[in-house]
Amino acid sequence: MLDRTIMQPKDGSDCLENVTQGLIIERGRADAHYWRDLWRYRELFGVLAWRDLTIRYKETAFGVLWALGRPFLTMLALSTVFGKLAKLPSDGNVPYPLMVLAGMLVWSFFSAGLTDAANSIIKDSGLITKVYFPRMIVPAASVVVAFVDFLISLATLAILMIWYQFVPSWQILLLPFFIVLACLASLGPGLWVTALNIKYRDFRFVVPFIVQFGLYISPVGFSSNIVPDKWRFIFSLNPIVGIIDGFRWSILGGQGGIYLPGVFWSVTATAVVLWFGIRQFRKVERRLADLM
Repeated sequence: MLDRTIMQPKDGSDCLENVTQGLIIERGRADAHYWRDLWRYRELFGVLAWRDLTIRYKETAFGVLWALGRPFLTMLALSTVFGKLAKLPSDGNVPYPLMVLAGMLVWSFFSAGLTDAANSIIKDSGLITKVYFPRMIVPAASVVVAFVDFLISLATLAILMIWYQFVPSWQILLLPFFIVLACLASLGPGLWVTALNIKYRDFRFVVPFIVQFGLYISPVGFSSNIVPDKWRFIFSLNPIVGIIDGFRWSILGGQGGIYLPGVFWSVTATAVVLWFGIRQFRKVERRLADLM
Protein backbone atom coordinates (compact mmCIF):
# COMPACT_ATOMS: atom_id res chain seq x y z
CA MET A 1 0.00 0.00 0.00
CA LEU A 2 1.28 3.42 -0.88
CA ASP A 3 2.16 5.82 1.88
CA ARG A 4 0.40 9.09 0.91
CA THR A 5 1.62 12.12 2.80
CA ILE A 6 0.89 15.80 2.36
CA MET A 7 4.10 17.76 2.75
CA GLN A 8 3.76 20.83 4.96
CA PRO A 9 6.96 22.86 5.29
CA LYS A 10 7.83 24.00 8.78
CA ASP A 11 8.94 27.40 7.59
CA GLY A 12 5.42 28.25 6.39
CA SER A 13 6.45 28.96 2.79
CA ASP A 14 3.31 29.46 0.73
CA CYS A 15 5.11 28.44 -2.42
CA LEU A 16 6.28 25.10 -1.04
CA GLU A 17 2.86 24.47 0.48
CA ASN A 18 1.16 25.01 -2.86
CA VAL A 19 3.46 22.87 -4.97
CA THR A 20 3.54 19.95 -2.51
CA GLN A 21 -0.22 19.48 -2.15
CA GLY A 22 -1.02 15.83 -2.83
CA LEU A 23 2.62 14.75 -3.12
CA ILE A 24 3.06 10.97 -2.94
CA ILE A 25 6.02 9.68 -0.90
CA GLU A 26 7.12 6.26 -2.16
CA ARG A 27 10.46 4.49 -2.41
CA GLY A 28 12.06 5.19 -5.80
CA ARG A 29 9.29 7.51 -6.90
CA ALA A 30 11.43 10.66 -6.66
CA ASP A 31 14.00 9.23 -9.09
CA ALA A 32 11.38 7.93 -11.51
CA HIS A 33 9.54 11.27 -11.71
CA TYR A 34 12.45 13.61 -11.09
CA TRP A 35 12.19 15.61 -14.33
CA ARG A 36 8.44 15.88 -14.02
CA ASP A 37 8.94 17.21 -10.48
CA LEU A 38 11.28 19.87 -11.83
CA TRP A 39 8.42 21.24 -13.90
CA ARG A 40 5.99 20.82 -11.01
CA TYR A 41 8.20 22.97 -8.77
CA ARG A 42 8.67 25.72 -11.36
CA GLU A 43 6.98 28.20 -9.01
CA LEU A 44 9.62 27.53 -6.36
CA PHE A 45 12.29 28.02 -9.02
CA GLY A 46 10.96 31.52 -9.70
CA VAL A 47 10.65 32.34 -6.01
CA LEU A 48 14.27 31.37 -5.27
CA ALA A 49 15.59 33.31 -8.27
CA TRP A 50 13.58 36.40 -7.33
CA ARG A 51 14.71 36.15 -3.70
CA ASP A 52 18.39 36.01 -4.65
CA LEU A 53 17.96 38.87 -7.09
CA THR A 54 16.26 41.16 -4.57
CA ILE A 55 18.78 40.31 -1.85
CA ARG A 56 21.64 41.20 -4.19
CA TYR A 57 20.41 44.78 -4.73
CA LYS A 58 18.14 45.42 -1.73
CA GLU A 59 20.69 47.10 0.53
CA THR A 60 22.92 48.66 -2.14
CA ALA A 61 23.11 52.40 -2.67
CA PHE A 62 23.11 52.21 -6.47
CA GLY A 63 20.99 49.08 -7.03
CA VAL A 64 21.09 47.73 -10.57
CA LEU A 65 23.60 50.41 -11.54
CA TRP A 66 26.25 48.03 -10.24
CA ALA A 67 25.31 45.59 -13.02
CA LEU A 68 25.85 48.42 -15.52
CA GLY A 69 28.98 49.94 -13.98
CA ARG A 70 31.09 46.87 -13.22
CA PRO A 71 31.53 45.62 -16.80
CA PHE A 72 32.01 49.19 -18.02
CA LEU A 73 34.84 49.89 -15.57
CA THR A 74 36.45 46.53 -16.34
CA MET A 75 36.19 47.34 -20.04
CA LEU A 76 38.03 50.63 -19.50
CA ALA A 77 40.86 48.86 -17.69
CA LEU A 78 41.24 46.08 -20.27
CA SER A 79 40.97 48.49 -23.20
CA THR A 80 43.75 50.61 -21.72
CA VAL A 81 46.06 47.65 -21.05
CA PHE A 82 45.51 45.68 -24.27
CA GLY A 83 44.42 48.39 -26.68
CA LYS A 84 46.50 51.42 -25.65
CA LEU A 85 49.58 49.95 -23.97
CA ALA A 86 49.96 46.59 -25.73
CA LYS A 87 48.44 48.04 -28.94
CA LEU A 88 46.67 44.81 -29.86
CA PRO A 89 44.39 45.04 -32.92
CA SER A 90 40.62 44.89 -32.83
CA ASP A 91 38.34 42.91 -35.17
CA GLY A 92 38.28 44.90 -38.41
CA ASN A 93 36.56 48.25 -37.94
CA VAL A 94 35.05 47.36 -34.55
CA PRO A 95 36.07 49.90 -31.86
CA TYR A 96 38.31 48.21 -29.32
CA PRO A 97 36.18 49.12 -26.26
CA LEU A 98 33.12 47.59 -27.94
CA MET A 99 34.98 44.36 -28.63
CA VAL A 100 36.23 44.15 -25.04
CA LEU A 101 32.84 44.91 -23.49
CA ALA A 102 31.11 42.24 -25.59
CA GLY A 103 33.59 39.63 -24.37
CA MET A 104 33.43 40.95 -20.81
CA LEU A 105 29.66 40.52 -20.61
CA VAL A 106 29.82 36.85 -21.60
CA TRP A 107 32.69 36.13 -19.24
CA SER A 108 31.02 37.94 -16.32
CA PHE A 109 27.86 35.93 -16.87
CA PHE A 110 29.75 32.63 -16.98
CA SER A 111 31.92 33.34 -13.93
CA ALA A 112 29.04 34.71 -11.84
CA GLY A 113 26.81 31.75 -12.68
CA LEU A 114 29.59 29.27 -11.83
CA THR A 115 30.51 30.97 -8.55
CA ASP A 116 26.94 31.46 -7.35
CA ALA A 117 25.92 27.90 -8.24
CA ALA A 118 28.92 26.47 -6.41
CA ASN A 119 27.79 28.02 -3.12
CA SER A 120 24.02 27.77 -3.62
CA ILE A 121 23.37 24.45 -1.90
CA ILE A 122 25.44 25.36 1.17
CA LYS A 123 23.70 28.73 1.36
CA ASP A 124 20.23 27.15 1.28
CA SER A 125 21.04 24.20 3.53
CA GLY A 126 18.29 25.18 5.97
CA LEU A 127 15.62 24.92 3.29
CA ILE A 128 17.03 21.72 1.80
CA THR A 129 17.02 19.79 5.09
CA LYS A 130 13.37 20.65 5.82
CA VAL A 131 11.34 19.70 2.76
CA TYR A 132 11.58 17.69 -0.42
CA PHE A 133 11.95 19.31 -3.82
CA PRO A 134 14.35 18.65 -6.73
CA ARG A 135 17.59 20.14 -5.43
CA MET A 136 18.76 21.03 -8.92
CA ILE A 137 16.39 23.97 -8.72
CA VAL A 138 18.75 25.77 -6.31
CA PRO A 139 21.91 26.02 -8.49
CA ALA A 140 19.76 26.56 -11.59
CA ALA A 141 18.08 29.53 -9.89
CA SER A 142 21.52 30.99 -9.14
CA VAL A 143 22.41 30.83 -12.83
CA VAL A 144 19.15 32.63 -13.65
CA VAL A 145 20.15 35.48 -11.29
CA ALA A 146 23.47 35.79 -13.15
CA PHE A 147 21.52 35.77 -16.42
CA VAL A 148 19.36 38.69 -15.25
CA ASP A 149 22.52 40.64 -14.42
CA PHE A 150 23.77 39.81 -17.91
CA LEU A 151 20.59 41.15 -19.51
CA ILE A 152 20.87 44.37 -17.49
CA SER A 153 24.51 44.73 -18.52
CA LEU A 154 23.51 44.49 -22.18
CA ALA A 155 22.15 48.02 -21.77
CA THR A 156 25.75 49.21 -21.28
CA LEU A 157 26.74 47.57 -24.56
CA ALA A 158 23.76 49.13 -26.34
CA ILE A 159 24.68 52.59 -25.05
CA LEU A 160 28.29 52.17 -26.18
CA MET A 161 27.15 51.02 -29.63
CA ILE A 162 25.03 54.16 -29.94
CA TRP A 163 28.01 56.26 -28.83
CA TYR A 164 30.20 54.75 -31.56
CA GLN A 165 27.28 54.77 -34.04
CA PHE A 166 27.84 51.07 -34.63
CA VAL A 167 24.91 49.23 -36.24
CA PRO A 168 24.83 45.41 -36.07
CA SER A 169 24.35 43.37 -39.22
CA TRP A 170 22.27 40.26 -40.01
CA GLN A 171 24.37 38.17 -37.61
CA ILE A 172 22.34 39.63 -34.75
CA LEU A 173 19.68 37.02 -35.58
CA LEU A 174 22.00 34.33 -34.19
CA LEU A 175 22.52 36.14 -30.89
CA PRO A 176 19.86 34.10 -28.98
CA PHE A 177 21.70 30.89 -29.87
CA PHE A 178 24.94 32.06 -28.28
CA ILE A 179 23.10 33.43 -25.24
CA VAL A 180 21.44 30.05 -24.66
CA LEU A 181 24.81 28.37 -25.18
CA ALA A 182 26.35 30.66 -22.55
CA CYS A 183 23.56 29.74 -20.10
CA LEU A 184 24.15 26.02 -20.58
CA ALA A 185 27.93 26.48 -20.40
CA SER A 186 27.47 28.14 -17.02
CA LEU A 187 24.96 25.58 -15.68
CA GLY A 188 26.96 22.46 -16.58
CA PRO A 189 30.17 23.18 -14.64
CA GLY A 190 28.06 24.93 -12.00
CA LEU A 191 26.28 21.67 -11.19
CA TRP A 192 29.55 19.76 -11.21
CA VAL A 193 31.30 22.23 -8.90
CA THR A 194 28.23 22.28 -6.64
CA ALA A 195 28.46 18.50 -6.24
CA LEU A 196 32.17 18.78 -5.40
CA ASN A 197 31.57 21.64 -2.97
CA ILE A 198 29.01 19.60 -1.06
CA LYS A 199 31.47 16.75 -0.48
CA TYR A 200 34.61 18.88 -0.10
CA ARG A 201 33.84 22.24 1.49
CA ASP A 202 37.33 23.61 0.88
CA PHE A 203 36.57 23.47 -2.85
CA ARG A 204 34.94 26.88 -2.52
CA PHE A 205 38.44 28.34 -2.33
CA VAL A 206 39.38 26.72 -5.64
CA VAL A 207 36.52 28.25 -7.65
CA PRO A 208 37.74 31.90 -7.42
CA PHE A 209 41.19 30.77 -8.59
CA ILE A 210 39.68 28.90 -11.56
CA VAL A 211 37.62 31.96 -12.49
CA GLN A 212 40.61 34.30 -12.24
CA PHE A 213 42.83 31.96 -14.24
CA GLY A 214 40.14 31.47 -16.87
CA LEU A 215 39.96 35.21 -17.48
CA TYR A 216 43.57 35.23 -18.71
CA ILE A 217 43.18 32.28 -21.09
CA SER A 218 39.92 33.56 -22.59
CA PRO A 219 39.66 36.24 -25.30
CA VAL A 220 38.09 38.87 -23.07
CA GLY A 221 40.57 41.73 -23.40
CA PHE A 222 41.77 40.77 -26.87
CA SER A 223 40.54 39.21 -30.10
CA SER A 224 40.99 35.52 -30.87
CA ASN A 225 42.15 36.52 -34.35
CA ILE A 226 45.56 37.45 -32.97
CA VAL A 227 46.21 33.78 -32.16
CA PRO A 228 48.27 32.13 -34.95
CA ASP A 229 46.31 29.72 -37.13
CA LYS A 230 48.37 26.71 -36.05
CA TRP A 231 47.44 27.35 -32.41
CA ARG A 232 43.87 28.49 -32.99
CA PHE A 233 42.13 25.16 -32.35
CA ILE A 234 44.25 24.45 -29.28
CA PHE A 235 43.32 27.87 -27.95
CA SER A 236 39.65 27.10 -28.70
CA LEU A 237 39.74 23.95 -26.54
CA ASN A 238 38.64 26.33 -23.82
CA PRO A 239 34.86 26.04 -24.47
CA ILE A 240 34.13 29.63 -23.46
CA VAL A 241 36.35 30.86 -26.32
CA GLY A 242 33.89 29.80 -29.02
CA ILE A 243 30.99 31.31 -27.06
CA ILE A 244 32.72 34.67 -26.64
CA ASP A 245 33.76 34.72 -30.30
CA GLY A 246 30.24 33.80 -31.41
CA PHE A 247 28.65 36.41 -29.18
CA ARG A 248 30.98 39.10 -30.52
CA TRP A 249 30.45 38.03 -34.11
CA SER A 250 26.66 38.03 -33.82
CA ILE A 251 26.63 41.58 -32.43
CA LEU A 252 29.70 43.24 -33.94
CA GLY A 253 30.50 41.18 -37.01
CA GLY A 254 34.15 41.67 -37.93
CA GLN A 255 36.27 41.13 -40.99
CA GLY A 256 37.76 37.90 -39.67
CA GLY A 257 34.39 36.15 -39.56
CA ILE A 258 33.78 33.37 -37.06
CA TYR A 259 36.01 30.37 -36.35
CA LEU A 260 33.54 27.52 -36.91
CA PRO A 261 35.68 24.67 -35.46
CA GLY A 262 35.85 26.61 -32.19
CA VAL A 263 32.07 27.10 -32.12
CA PHE A 264 31.41 23.42 -32.89
CA TRP A 265 33.78 22.42 -30.11
CA SER A 266 32.08 24.81 -27.67
CA VAL A 267 28.69 23.26 -28.46
CA THR A 268 30.05 19.73 -28.03
CA ALA A 269 31.97 20.49 -24.85
CA THR A 270 28.98 22.35 -23.35
CA ALA A 271 26.69 19.38 -24.01
CA VAL A 272 29.17 16.89 -22.51
CA VAL A 273 29.91 18.99 -19.43
CA LEU A 274 26.18 19.63 -18.90
CA TRP A 275 25.44 15.91 -19.05
CA PHE A 276 28.34 15.12 -16.71
CA GLY A 277 27.37 17.93 -14.31
CA ILE A 278 23.77 16.67 -14.08
CA ARG A 279 25.02 13.11 -13.58
CA GLN A 280 27.40 14.04 -10.76
CA PHE A 281 24.87 16.29 -9.08
CA ARG A 282 22.21 13.56 -9.12
CA LYS A 283 24.64 11.15 -7.48
CA VAL A 284 25.33 13.56 -4.63
CA GLU A 285 21.70 14.67 -4.41
CA ARG A 286 20.57 11.24 -3.21
CA ARG A 287 22.79 11.63 -0.10
CA LEU A 288 22.43 15.38 0.25
CA ALA A 289 20.70 15.33 3.65
CA ASP A 290 23.50 13.20 5.13
CA LEU A 291 26.27 15.31 3.62
CA MET A 292 24.77 18.58 4.86
